[in-house]
Formats: sequence, structure tokens, C-alpha cells
Amino acid sequence: MSDVQVCSKCISDTSIPGIRFDEHGICNFCKAHDELEKQFPLNEAGQQKFNRLIYKIKASGKSKKYDCIVGVSGGTDSTYCLYLAKKLGLRPLAVHLDNGWDSNIAVENISKANSKLNVDYKIVTCDWAEFKDLQIAFLKASVSDAEIPTDIAIIATLYRVAAEEGIRYILNGHSFRAEGLSPTGWTYIDGRYINGVYKSFNKGKLKSFPNLTISNLLYYTFIKSIKTVPLLAYINYSKEESKKILQKELGWTYYGGHHFESVYTRFVITNLLPKKFNIDKRIVEFSAYIRSGQMTREQALESIKEALPEDKDIAEYCRNKLGLTTAEFEKILSSEPKTFRDYSTYYPAIRALRLPIKIACMLNLLPHIFYAKYFNG
Repeated sequence: MSDVQVCSKCISDTSIPGIRFDEHGICNFCKAHDELEKQFPLNEAGQQKFNRLIYKIKASGKSKKYDCIVGVSGGTDSTYCLYLAKKLGLRPLAVHLDNGWDSNIAVENISKANSKLNVDYKIVTCDWAEFKDLQIAFLKASVSDAEIPTDIAIIATLYRVAAEEGIRYILNGHSFRAEGLSPTGWTYIDGRYINGVYKSFNKGKLKSFPNLTISNLLYYTFIKSIKTVPLLAYINYSKEESKKILQKELGWTYYGGHHFESVYTRFVITNLLPKKFNIDKRIVEFSAYIRSGQMTREQALESIKEALPEDKDIAEYCRNKLGLTTAEFEKILSSEPKTFRDYSTYYPAIRALRLPIKIACMLNLLPHIFYAKYFNG
């Protein structure tokens, strides 16, 4: 493994597509983190910026039942985002996308949080037959982006509900200090990609799936004036401390791993990605902890040596639920890996619109994380 270069600051290495190192051996993901720290500083100026934002959110919903939406999954980040929103005096509507893969723990966590926090709750259910076909299409596409149908459906659903309710702010639980930046070579997401992969393996078009095309995004952003706010980016967010608070205050239960509140996500992270693509997403997570001072580099290097938690039955469970034969499933797992570049996407257009996108992010019309993700590697 002597040919593998590791960042001198975090543990990101050359297994990550698009990684670059400066003359000091520091990677571009660390540089992107530093830029995000400037946008969300943990100092007095940052606190004032945060206070102004909360004031704007409250003012925007002054004559309405809700002033913001929080997408909830039952996981640590989204639950703490909802908890924090209530602590700040906001009036959130909790929204959950049920894609058919919720673990029992996730369902219980959502119920407990909404009940204890006295929050109204809206659940949106995907058409299982269509969603299943889309998930199978992404497996057959042989790309590492197997979870983006869920990711984009959540985003699109939150925008749609916000527009229906006349709510201008969507709060999400993403924290670059705890999550890092997912490399585009590992996880790429856009609406054209969704449609392209689906058409490659199915007849006709998606009918009810909540996709998010560029035209949808422009409509929600510029016509409906809906903004997405990474609430946890404004605070010194510690996932471990948040777990303790949620357990004490809400009776929340931990589910055993990063994003394991979803059964399918657990399969993707512990089975599909490492076995087929040699991807260990803990690299991104641990690197974020190092940059934010929640873990030393030495601790991360030791922790990454530990085997991923493996549920031997989960692959078989997912195969059965998707209705795939053993032969079909084995063919999917053994097929040659591809990338999003092998399919139709908005990626060329996004790259061409770098300056307008940067300006939109500076004006808070688009999340700063959007620019950091698509122009970092």
C-alpha cells in the first residue's frame, strides 16, 4: 500500500477520486473545510449571524402555523436538528419520507421526538413498486451512488411540502464538522441522473417519484424563495454529545452505526460499497472529526483499521425485499464498477455554471455546501 498517499492533516487518501494535495500534503477536502469554517465561524460574529438567521426564520412565519420544516429520519443529526429548532423557539413541521426501508428503531425515534417536542408531523410515502424499480436500476447501473434515489427524494419532498405550506425555510441536520464532504466520485446526485439511470433499465418514465430537476430547483429557490439552512453548521456540533442529550431528553435510541437508521443504507455502507467499490465512508466521517477537533489523526488511523460492523443477513434481506433472484443479485455485485460519468447528468452544466452558482451560494440562495461539493474534486 506504499503507493497510497494519505493527507497529512486528516486521513483522506488516494482511494478518493478527485483528491489533490498541496506542497504540505494537505488535501483539497481539508481546504474546503477551512472555507466552510469561514462561512460558519464559531465566534461572536458567527453567533450574531446565527441570531439574525433565527430572527428571519421567525419573522417569515409570523402569521403562519409553521416557520420552518425539518426533515426527520430518526437518526442523530436530523433528530438533534429538530430538538435544536424547538430550543431556539422555532415552530417546525417535521417531515419524513417513508421509502419502505425504515428500521423499527428509526420509527420509534421519530415518534418519541415528535411527541416529546410537541411537533406536528407529516409523513410522505413513496410508491414502493416504482421506488423499488429505481433502486434496482441504480444497482444494475453498477455505480456507487446507490442511495441517491432516497437522498434526492427527501430533498424534493421537503421543497414540495414547504411550497404547499408557504414555508420559506428548510432546516437540515448536515454538519460539515461531523459529516465532512462526500466526494462526487463516491456520491453524485442530480435529477437528470435519476431519470437517466431509470430509463436505462426500465420502460417509460418515472411517474410519482419526487425527483428534483434543475427547473424544480430554480422554481423553489427563486420563485417560491425557499432556502435550505444547515442548522448544525452554525454550532459546535458534537455527534456523541448530541446522542447523550437525545437519549436523556427524548428517550431516543442509537441504532449501531452512521445512518444505520435505514436498513438499506446499512446494507450499502457495510456491504455494497466496501465489497464492490472498495469504499469505506468512515474515511470521510473520521476526517471531519479530525478537522473539527473531535478526534486525533492517530485515533482515526487506528479506528479505520477496525472492521465495519457486518450483518450477515442484511444482504439477503435486501435481495428478498427487492424481489431479486440470487443469480440476479450476484450478477449485480460482481459486475464491473461504473461512475456517474457513464450516464446522463447535469454535471457538465453545473461545472459550466461555476461562477453563477458561487454567487448564488454567497447570496444564500443555495447552500454553501453545494459549491463545496461540486467544485472540490
